[in-house]
Amino acid sequence: MPKKKTGARKKAENRREREKQLRASRSTVDLAKHPCNASMECDKCQRRQKNRAFCYFCNSVQKLPICAQCGKTKCMMKSSDCVIKHAGVYSTGLAMVGAICDFCEAWVCHGRKCLSTHACACPLTDAECVECERGVWDHGGRIFSCSFCHNFLCEDDQFEHQASCQVLEAETFKCVSCNRLGQHSCLRCKACFCDEHTRSKVFKQEKGKQPPCPKCGHETQETKDLSMSTRSLKFGRQTGGEEGDGASGYDAYWKNLSSDKYGDPGYHDDEEEEDEAEDEEEEDGKDSDAESSDLFNNLNLGRTYASGYAHYEEQEN
Repeated sequence: MPKKKTGARKKAENRREREKQLRASRSTVDLAKHPCNASMECDKCQRRQKNRAFCYFCNSVQKLPICAQCGKTKCMMKSSDCVIKHAGVYSTGLAMVGAICDFCEAWVCHGRKCLSTHACACPLTDAECVECERGVWDHGGRIFSCSFCHNFLCEDDQFEHQASCQVLEAETFKCVSCNRLGQHSCLRCKACFCDEHTRSKVFKQEKGKQPPCPKCGHETQETKDLSMSTRSLKFGRQTGGEEGDGASGYDAYWKNLSSDKYGDPGYHDDEEEEDEAEDEEEEDGKDSDAESSDLFNNLNLGRTYASGYAHYEEQEN
């Protein structure tokens, strides 16, 4: 029979569990609330954008820069952490900053802790939009993370991507490796896996978590907890994009159909053969008409109505 836990042992175990949770929460950063991804309004052009050292639109320096690590705009020198000493003086503006981050393009204050830790822990290190493949330096908006596949998204594509993220790249919910129903779905690979094929020798499953994807290692989720849908193929008129004045793509469908038909070289050959056959038929018809007219030129039918003869004229005579 195991020994009964004492109060001190219970307290120590609870403390270790809390510390473990704190370390895990530090690793998972909420991008929307992080100072390097905060919303900023330019002092000159009044345009709203991501926190930057220089305005993305007019390249002007802001009066009150925000630290990308701690988020402060004024250094009050309450501790001896500052690299540049300013005893009894509150520093703001460019007197507070110490560097510019190469990843998030924002100011970092002259605090020793921020300067030494931000570059390694910057959440926008590999921030490239999964849809448009633009980085932080290529657009002025903020960076977001998809709620399902946890990929980076820019401000322009976040809603459109998340609306179509839960779509499998298959026509059924069957496992990729076998014919059984896939109980686990990977939202990065857009594929389903059964219980047997989620076991991987490369990616190990952590205790209390969902099994990782055997392809990419991303944590899978149960298919029944998601609003997953399968890939749908569009046939007929829906293959053409909808136009503003067209009726659900009918015009585009007929345009695509005619362009495909006339663009086929075999179609042009058939059309030329048909034209030649029609010309030959017309020439044959003209020759036959000429021969028939020659036959009836010397034919004499006597006095007829067609020749101008009438029966009443004969009675009067």
